[in-house]
Amino acid sequence: MPRLIRLQPLACIVANLACGVGTSGTAGLSGAEDTGEASTSVASSATALADTGGGADSSGNGNALFDVAGAEGGNPGDACAVGDDMNGIGGCELSAPPDAFEPDVQWTWMGDSGDSLAYVMPLVANLTDDNGDGRIDVCDVPDVVVIASATLESPGHIYVLDGATGSLHVRFETPVANRVTPALGDIDGDGMVEIVAAEHGTEGHLLAFEHTGELAWTSDLTARYQTGEESVALGDVDNDGDVEISFGDTMFDHTGHRLWDLGINMWSKTAVLADLDDDDDLEVVIDHRVVHHDGTPMWEGPADLVDSAWMGYPQVADLDDDPEPEVLFTCYYGITMFEHDGTVKWHSLRPTGDQPTSSTWRRPATIHDFDGDGEAEFAMSSNQHYSVFEADGTVLWSAAVLDASGVAAGTAFDFLGDGTAEAMYADEVSNMVFGAGGEVLLQTPRTSRTAIEYPVVADIDNDGSAEIVVVSSDSFYGDELSPTVQVIRDVEDRWIQARRIWNQHTYHVTNVREDGTIPQVEPHHWELLNTFRTNAQIEDGGLCMPEPAG
Repeated sequence: MPRLIRLQPLACIVANLACGVGTSGTAGLSGAEDTGEASTSVASSATALADTGGGADSSGNGNALFDVAGAEGGNPGDACAVGDDMNGIGGCELSAPPDAFEPDVQWTWMGDSGDSLAYVMPLVANLTDDNGDGRIDVCDVPDVVVIASATLESPGHIYVLDGATGSLHVRFETPVANRVTPALGDIDGDGMVEIVAAEHGTEGHLLAFEHTGELAWTSDLTARYQTGEESVALGDVDNDGDVEISFGDTMFDHTGHRLWDLGINMWSKTAVLADLDDDDDLEVVIDHRVVHHDGTPMWEGPADLVDSAWMGYPQVADLDDDPEPEVLFTCYYGITMFEHDGTVKWHSLRPTGDQPTSSTWRRPATIHDFDGDGEAEFAMSSNQHYSVFEADGTVLWSAAVLDASGVAAGTAFDFLGDGTAEAMYADEVSNMVFGAGGEVLLQTPRTSRTAIEYPVVADIDNDGSAEIVVVSSDSFYGDELSPTVQVIRDVEDRWIQARRIWNQHTYHVTNVREDGTIPQVEPHHWELLNTFRTNAQIEDGGLCMPEPAG
């Protein structure tokens, strides 16, 4: 039976986490104090760092499991600088015991200044110099970025929370749209992460913020949005060294100047940036159509299938084991699969039998190997079901959820390092982690209207073990509101280490380095990890993937 976590009374323990961690996946904890900012539940003591024989590196970090280039007798700062360009995937050696789903609330954040409702997913990156060395890098504790507001209609504010404790670093005073998912990354080449969000109001501008909360720029033209199901994406679409900003059918440069606008009256605007034609430029996948980096058409779904109700969510991965990626499209009518060139493989499937309504099938999907066979499957919700599907659309398993209202997505992570990813979904009352047959391994309470948000998996405290970050908003059922943000860990920190970043709604690992820099030429994620909206494991200084279980 899954263990249902009950939230603890507001009490705060600050864990001063050592930057280096051993292969045991535990971190040194010391110096507990009461900050009054967040509720934490951490282990009362920690296992000493495992000695792997390598000793401390030249930066003073013992046996760090960083996705970085180590410095052997070189510049001490090199051990904290990202060097892996994500072009190779090693084999993961570490694993966790099969019973490592004993959940614990590491910390909660109840909001600030009257803002206690979070309608979009949290993001994770390093935005603060926690170790005081004058640099912000992956040796600092990652931060959780969340937009919170007082009501559904009111403007939101961006909050930056310490990943280890949940204590508040900074509140951005400029109001933003509370139902548009922002994106973060180094958009101007200054080595610091910026955050791009939408201005409050449906005819608002895009806003770019420095990591300190200072407003860097306001876009020169408005960025229309309609529903609050939109999201921002970052990528160097023309591989010229400058980052572009995609917002639905509109493209901006890194200074906020609008480059092109397709003028599509879209219901939802969550575009995917991917190199579908293997020319190093990134195409923009918007609903059932694809345009080149300059906005010129590449292909569009057949006329007899195209309808306003098609507007939905694209995902990109290799789902038929050929060299090219496919576009998985989820919309009102059901699920459709396109080849990379627009050829329809199959369309409008509704495998669970749920009939189409305004949001039954118009929900984002996640892609991973869920059964250990070495092939990618996809997972998504459909009304009152969360299901994992084989690549041909047949149901692998389906579990009951409570979510008739929203367009929420899910995610997945191989918490045990056994080659089989666990699916995860947050419905209107719970956040759930599912096993290989759809059984609930972990369940924690939350409240939500289930907009476009989903839980995030990342190593947010540099302890060598993944955590789950989930947000909450108001309830349809009159339930007592859950904490705005809560972080769930395994009680013994046995979960395998994830990357320390999650930067946008269409995250697929190779779209961003761990330090927030955006690659000039993005590696093809379908050739390396073949996942989408899931995080990767890291080990021995780089990305890794366990051998399939089957």
